[in-house]
Amino acid sequence: MIRLLQRLGPGFLFAGAAIGVSHLVQSTRAGADFGFSLIWALLLINAVKYPFFEFGPRYAAATGESLLKGYEKMGKGVLIAYFAITFATMFTIQTAVTIVTAGIASYLFGGGSVVLWTAIITAVCFAILIIGRYKILDSLMKVIVLCLTLSTILAVVLAIKPETSISFAQVLPTDAVSVAFLIAFMGWMPAPLDISIWHSMWTVEKKKLDPSITPKQSRFDFNIGFITTIVLGIGFVALGALVLYGSGATFSPQAGTFANQLISMYTSSLGEGTKIIIGVAALTTMFSTTLTTLDASPRVMHATSEIWRGGVIKHGYFIWLIVLTLGTLAIFFFFISEMGLLIKIATILSFLTAPFYAIFNFKLLTGKHTPESARPSNFMKVYSLFSIVILIAFSIWFLTTL
Repeated sequence: MIRLLQRLGPGFLFAGAAIGVSHLVQSTRAGADFGFSLIWALLLINAVKYPFFEFGPRYAAATGESLLKGYEKMGKGVLIAYFAITFATMFTIQTAVTIVTAGIASYLFGGGSVVLWTAIITAVCFAILIIGRYKILDSLMKVIVLCLTLSTILAVVLAIKPETSISFAQVLPTDAVSVAFLIAFMGWMPAPLDISIWHSMWTVEKKKLDPSITPKQSRFDFNIGFITTIVLGIGFVALGALVLYGSGATFSPQAGTFANQLISMYTSSLGEGTKIIIGVAALTTMFSTTLTTLDASPRVMHATSEIWRGGVIKHGYFIWLIVLTLGTLAIFFFFISEMGLLIKIATILSFLTAPFYAIFNFKLLTGKHTPESARPSNFMKVYSLFSIVILIAFSIWFLTTL
């Protein structure tokens, strides 16, 4: 068992990056506002995104290169488009996850403003990445994801009361507000598609530490992380539905107040004595997301810059890390009271850019730049094309409701 955990890694980083705002915030809100009636959306979007996430570690394990190298082989225009999209979204995404983490920390430790905790969390993450890089991420995420999975499943079980009436009737929202929430919910469920690129880079780093890892083991590692995100997504929807649905309660857009509501939801199921345990679980969940996103965006921007330039850029990762940190803090101070708006903007942008990543991941994995043995099967090709159509259709549907 220990040997198996040692060989796993990027899949847990994927889960650590994914299980954050999409689960703690969006899934809980889905359950609180719609009960279990959006389970279809959660399962559908996970199924639709699956092949494009899986293509990341598949390509990296087969070639020893990240998806970014593959994008370059398809043409510099693809790489430039990726650079532009990432630069346009990474600050908002980082701010959204950091502000939720700061709100939970502020509530949990009973002192200090969200502003102070944002600065502290950002500084701690910055220090970890400068000192430890991938190795610390690999070890830390396994513990966090395993603990969160167990605590969430336990919370759901204890939230089910004998008198609880549960309806699994599914609905398709039609009004503009509900459609906007649905798209935001699906945008980060289980994560934005650009995480496939992060995952490919983490896979390359893992192979440096353990060259014996095979493509088959890499896919198994990914599937463990992916299934975990689905299970926890359903778990957070269930908690929102079982504890808050029909109560008339709504989540606050203020980070500190939201954290209070979130942890109170857990403790109402598990008991007041578990507040610290649940608070720490929620904090570590969001901290893991903050840490992995703060690592991944500078990592991919640095790699993209080097590929684009055709040479090594000294201290490039460090420079992009500073740029992202300063940009995040700047956006935070402008939108300190608008956590809800930031999350909505970030998640909708992630959904609208999903077809781009889906199409180019598909083209790369089915083309000449991928070894024939690693290319997807005919079934997976059809599955992927069908998924691309769904992503585009949902994007058009959303845009027509604005």
